Amino acid sequence: MAPEYKEAHVIKLGGSMIVPNGGVNVEFLKEFNLFIRKQVQEYQRRFFIFVGGGKLARNYRDAGAVITGHALDNEDLDWLGVHATRLNAQLFRTVFKDLAHPAIIKDYSLIHKPDKPVVIAAGWKPGWSTDYVATVLAQDYNIASVLKLSNTEYIYDSDPRQNPEAKPIEEISWRNYRSMIGDTWVPGASAPFDPIASKLASELSLRVMYMKANNLANVEKALNGESFVGTVIS
Repeated sequence: MAPEYKEAHVIKLGGSMIVPNGGVNVEFLKEFNLFIRKQVQEYQRRFFIFVGGGKLARNYRDAGAVITGHALDNEDLDWLGVHATRLNAQLFRTVFKDLAHPAIIKDYSLIHKPDKPVVIAAGWKPGWSTDYVATVLAQDYNIASVLKLSNTEYIYDSDPRQNPEAKPIEEISWRNYRSMIGDTWVPGASAPFDPIASKLASELSLRVMYMKANNLANVEKALNGESFVGTVIS
């Protein structure tokens, strides 16, 4: 008989939190490991965790361009990103081996029937961004929200790296968010939640909660339905 879980969540963990600059972020991952185990054991929560490619993907994309002497096409960029997510996912599958479904989900033409409390997911194929795949996971397993854990606290009304006057957004509708980021997405593009995923999330009336990954006490507040520091798109 399959175990019963009180609730299920999709977590999209940005790859920049896993491999930020040249090496695995061991200290954060140790904390994240303990955090997920606590949520499973104390609250009977279940997690579908999709891990991004982040800096690892960008390093391979940059290296490919330098080695070949020209910009890579979108399909090659996508495949490098897909395999970066799969390597990161394999690390997570190893860390959560005793709790996790034995196979990493990476084919979204199938609906799997995992019964473990942790399910690890990775990229599929060109044209499917990491945010889009996280949204499809929520759709496939009837989960009403996605937690996007990143390296910033909020979504801003403009890029804070370029505009020091950028203002944080606490709540925004899908209509207003999509009008802010546009409709075009290319591999490696930087958006808090990308346009293709946003279109599907809007159609599903999905709630996306965007917050900083390394503030796990704040993440727990979001899981508990309490007020948290971050942005809600709905």
